[in-house]
Amino acid sequence: MTQNEKVLATFQTRVRQLILRFQEMKKENEDLYAIVKEDEQKIERLEAKLAQSERDYQSLKMAKMMEITDGDLKDSKERLAHLIREVNKCIAVLSDEK
Repeated sequence: MTQNEKVLATFQTRVRQLILRFQEMKKENEDLYAIVKEDEQKIERLEAKLAQSERDYQSLKMAKMMEITDGDLKDSKERLAHLIREVNKCIAVLSDEK
């Protein structure tokens, strides 16, 4: 085998190794892109879930505020009715004194 044939054989071996390495890297790159795509989809789902949870929280907070307001309104009406009865009693007492 001549020197040129040895160089050519070495070159061919190196090219085959580069082709194999390229194919390995291409496969790895595809796998990584698939992982990134899955992660992006997962992030989108989680962001949507977070947004829905925030809307639900705001709705519950509003409902709780309205519930407290209704309870306060009932208590206020009862206190006002009690005060009116007290004022009426005082008026009756004052009217009897005359």
